[in-house]
This record gives sequence, structure tokens and C-alpha cells, in this order.
Amino acid sequence: MNLLLVGILLALIAIAYQIGLRKSRNLAGDGNNSAILHSRPGYYGSLVALWCGIPAFFILIVWNLVEPSVLQHFILQNVPASVVGGLDEAGVDVLVDRVQAIASGFGVTDIPAAYEVAAAEQLAGFERIASFAKFAIVICVAILGLIWARKKVSQQYRARNQVEKSINVALILCSSVAILTTVGIVMSMFSEALRFFQFVSPASFFFGTEWNPGFSTSGNAEGSYGLLPLLWGTLMVSGIALLVAVPLGLMIAIYLAEYASPRFRSWAKPTIEVLAGIPTIVYGVFAIMVIGPFFKSIGDAIGLEVNATSALTAGFAMGIMIIPFVSSLSDDIITQVPRSLRDGSLGLGATKSETIRRVVLPAALPGITGAFLLAVSRAVGETMIVVLAAGNSPLLHANPLEAVSTVTVTIVKQLTGDTDFASPQALVAFALGLTLFVITLCLNIIALYIVRKYREQYE
Repeated sequence: MNLLLVGILLALIAIAYQIGLRKSRNLAGDGNNSAILHSRPGYYGSLVALWCGIPAFFILIVWNLVEPSVLQHFILQNVPASVVGGLDEAGVDVLVDRVQAIASGFGVTDIPAAYEVAAAEQLAGFERIASFAKFAIVICVAILGLIWARKKVSQQYRARNQVEKSINVALILCSSVAILTTVGIVMSMFSEALRFFQFVSPASFFFGTEWNPGFSTSGNAEGSYGLLPLLWGTLMVSGIALLVAVPLGLMIAIYLAEYASPRFRSWAKPTIEVLAGIPTIVYGVFAIMVIGPFFKSIGDAIGLEVNATSALTAGFAMGIMIIPFVSSLSDDIITQVPRSLRDGSLGLGATKSETIRRVVLPAALPGITGAFLLAVSRAVGETMIVVLAAGNSPLLHANPLEAVSTVTVTIVKQLTGDTDFASPQALVAFALGLTLFVITLCLNIIALYIVRKYREQYE
């Protein structure tokens, strides 16, 4: 029904546009002189279409949001109170699903009770009436909006202003989705993190040096919940990744921007950027199957003990993954350095390498620094590579050849399995997520500030 109703609404909107367009052209006269109109004919057509579609779609969306609650209330009103009173929340949901399945004709696997059949019959009749009412109301509202907007069409009506205002509102709503999503994520994590800090003190969490959460059925916080081993493991893996990605990415960017021919650059840059599109789980499998054994074999050859799953393995694989972030952003920034700076340096007798070292790179340094910080935030938030290749050993040590654990690995571990989400063992994941969010947010803010400052200087 909803799909049919949406299709009819779209057809009415198309008809409304043509009606508004035709009336505006009639107002323009036989010569279609749109100069006597305040707005172009297309704006009048768009205005009629908007008034036809927006109120109708708004009613349809609100109706669909409210309808499940109304149907549940109707079902419970037609079920004996003695039955409903003996059910918990999960039991009520099961009862509602059973009645809806019987009313839809699909039925249930067992023999339904008499009160379920009676409630299903009442629900089927109510749904037919509700569907007809929804269809009639939505279509009537669309037609009334079309008629009203058509009457508003005149030579002096400011249709363009109304349409552009509607477009601005739509753009604001779309842009606010990301902001509201971020606020929702932060608020949900913050509220659950506050519940966790009712079991564990913030000082013990942020400054503790031991991570050994104990799992219990009593709901108490048993064991140790120190963040420092996880934070140190995250920084170690991210640091190794940057040691791999920053030099390679910067060298690639310098070559593509300054030395490569246009033909080579046209296919080399997209090829490198393909690395950014590879799923991170593939990098994780590559790390444990190729990179880890490779480092272990080198360690055995020189008499050094190297774990196949370690901070070095995870960091090296992560560094390969973020090379495109560094190289692509740095390349774009280097190419934006004004040509006059290069020509001035070369005109004074400097070689090309000297020009790159002493003129181009210093001029592009703020932007390159911003690219590095964005790569750091990408590395800090990585999950699948470190889940597979880091080893999951939450110990506070400085040896990159041994296994470590990171914040993201621990979040995955704490939220998997049969976990009571009201226990501190699960709530700690929200405290870890909030901490990681604050770290990456600060890095992104710093990076965006530096990049914006750079763009203001050279654009």
C-alpha cells in the first residue's frame, strides 16, 4: 500500500508541475514573454509541485511512524486484560507479532488461542479502514495543495523566492543530518559511559596501568579497568603505521607532483588510491598470513624473537593502508603551491631538488601537516587490522615485536558474546569509545584548522 501510495504521489507531483508550468506560460501570453512574470515558468511549476508533494509526504511519514504504536494499542485493547497483565515486555511483543501474523493470513506455527483469533479479526478490519483512510487523506491533501498553489500563480507572485527558500531549508536539513548523527552518537556514548563510571572511578580508568576486567554475574566491577595499556598499544601501532606511511606517502606525492610525466601521473595516482578502497579485513588477513610470518622468519634468521602477531605486524599493514591518504592529500597540496615560487627559485639558479626542499615543501608544510594528522586519526580508529594482527595482549610494554591490544580491539571484545549490557564489563566499551572519539575529534580539528589556514594563504 505504501509503495502504491508513493507512486501515485509522484505521479500527482509530476502533473502538478505541468499544471503550474502551463498556467504560468498562459499568463506570459501568446508570445511566451516570461519577462512580464516575476519568475520563470519553471519556478511556478516547481512551486505547485512542492505544495502538492510536501504536505502529503509529511502526513504519510508521520502516519507510518505513529501507526505501529496505534496498532499495538488496538491489539492489546482486544486481548483479555488477564492475559496482558501476566506478560512482560518481551511477551507483549510476541503476542502482538502473533496477532499481526494471523491477521495478515500467514498464520503461526502452533494452534492460536481463541482470543488471538478474535483480536486478529478485529485487527484485520481496523487495518482495512486505516489503509483506506491513509490513502484518502494523503491523496486529498495532495490535491488540495495542488489546487491552492495553482490559484496562487500570478504574474507578480514571487515563486522563485518561495522555491529557493524551500531548497535552502532542504539543504539545511540534509547538512544537519551529519551534525545530529554525531550529537546522537556522543550523547549515547556519554550516557552509557556515565553509568560505567558509577562502577569504576574515572581516576582508576584513565590512569590505571592494568587491564584485566573480571566477568561476573553479580553486576559488580571485578578486576582492573586501566586505560593506559590500551592507549599505549594504540599509540604504538599508530606510530609504526605513520613511520611506514609518512615517508612513502610523501615521496610518492613529491614524485607525482614534481617529476612524473602527465601520462604516468594519470594512471599512477588512481592506482595508488585503489589501496584506500580495499576492505580493512583484507589487510588484516594479509597481515597474519604474509607480513607476520615474514617478520618472524627475518627474526629467526638474525636470532631475534618476533611474534607473528605483534604491534609491528599490525602497524606495518596499517601503514600500507593509509599510504593513499598521505600521498593523495600531499600531492594535491604540493600541486597547489603557486608556480611563481618555483619559477623564482629556478630563476635564481637553484636546482629542481633544491627548489623542492627549500621552497615547495616549506610552502606546503601546513597542508602536509594537516594530511599527516588526518592519517593519524584514520590509524587511531582502525579496528579490523589490529583485531587480526596485533595479538590482543593488553600489557604495558615498549617492545613492538610482542603482541599488544588497542582501544578498538577491546571495544570489539567487550561487546561480543553473551554480554549483559547493563554490566560494567559491557559499559566499559562506551567509555573506551568516548575516549577514542575525543582523541580523533581533536586530531581532525587540528588538521582541518591547519588545512584551512593553508588554503586561505594559497587559493
